[in-house]
Order: sequence, then C-alpha cells, then structure tokens
Amino acid sequence: MVIDAERIATNIRKGVLEYCVLALVSRGDRYGLQLADELVARGLTASEGSLYPLLARMREAGSVDTRWESADSGRPRRYYAITDHGRAQLRTFADVWSALAPQVGALLEEES
Repeated sequence: MVIDAERIATNIRKGVLEYCVLALVSRGDRYGLQLADELVARGLTASEGSLYPLLARMREAGSVDTRWESADSGRPRRYYAITDHGRAQLRTFADVWSALAPQVGALLEEES
C-alpha cells in the first residue's frame, strides 16, 4: 500500500483554506492575486485557480465583502474585506482548532 502524503495534505488544506483566507483578510483588505501569492508562499494552496471559486462562495455566504479599486497598472482589482459574520466564523474556527490540534497531536505522539 502506497502512503500518499500529498493527498493527505491536500485534504487538510481544503478543510482549512477558507479560514486561512479569513485570517489573512482580518489583517487587512487584499486582492485576489495577493491572497493567492500569500497562500502559495505558505504552502496552503497550490494555485490561484482553486482560490477564486472559494472567494466567490465566501462572498455569497457573507464572510467577505468586495470592492473594486483602480490599480497602478490600470486594471481594476477586486479587494476582499472580512465582514462581522466572517470574524465570527474565524473566532469559532480558532476555538475549534485550538481544541482539536492538541488532541490530534496527542494521538500522533501515542502512535510513535
């Protein structure tokens, strides 16, 4: 049996990506490519292709608001800002993650 570390990592990333986006925009508004670059640099997503559908769903769910701004390059950029609903989601995720991570860690240490 082959252990597929990348498949495991992909599944975990998919589960937390929305909350990672919320964490980034909670620190300040960002445009899509900026978010993608930050997430790729942290190893949290492989490309911007998976990010834009997520951002659209987050906008529809009321987690983020958007606005258009002109850029120096002349092409307008859509900026994403966290909403009160998004902040509440992020706080809840942080609470759940804080409780869950040590439990998973403890189980993995027991396995070693």
